[in-house]
Amino acid sequence: MTPEYFVRRAVQRPLLDGQWNSVAWRAAETLEVAHFYPKSGGHHPVTHARMVYDEAGLYGIFRVEDCYVLCTHTEYQSAVYKDACVEFFVKPKPDRGYMNFEMNCGGAMLLRYIEDPTRTADGFAKYCTVPAEIGGLVRRHATFYGKVEPEIVEPVVWTLEYHIPFRVLETYVGALGDVRGTEWRANFHKCAENNSHPHWATWTAVGERLDFHQPDGFGVIRFE
Repeated sequence: MTPEYFVRRAVQRPLLDGQWNSVAWRAAETLEVAHFYPKSGGHHPVTHARMVYDEAGLYGIFRVEDCYVLCTHTEYQSAVYKDACVEFFVKPKPDRGYMNFEMNCGGAMLLRYIEDPTRTADGFAKYCTVPAEIGGLVRRHATFYGKVEPEIVEPVVWTLEYHIPFRVLETYVGALGDVRGTEWRANFHKCAENNSHPHWATWTAVGERLDFHQPDGFGVIRFE
């Protein structure tokens, strides 16, 4: 069964201050990123996510109960997925591509628009890298800023909160119009490749192949 997430309209605009239990987030539904790939080690961080929207765009927040936290990438479009990282992949229209918002615990982001995720030597069969002037419109608040090095081995809770203006998505998929009552496809991820306990997890299970770029397996997000 394809999982579904109900995106409520924001009762109050989130402040992007990392407060999971703030008034702005209490009414939002909570999902868990709990499908771990077999290649993951014994460390399975507990990861939850919430999302709301308003007329301007999407707001999201991840809360991670983690340890073995390492973060070495600080630049836009760097390999943040190798760090303690959370991700939101979203496909607003069935006949267009998807965007992969990959954000590490220090707030750095990797962002592309992907139309054909078939793997090639230089990435994907058809994609484009989102330039800084567009990616910079995505605001983020991270528990850690900059590098986390050496690795934090003891238990720690961290959050990553973000705002995606609809105009960022519309640059690539066209006008979205009124999103109320519409359905999009999406997936949420938690990963860490370069720490001492690598792991990869998804909200919607997408099979045994270690590849988050499987849009046919995305779940459904439905707007209030």
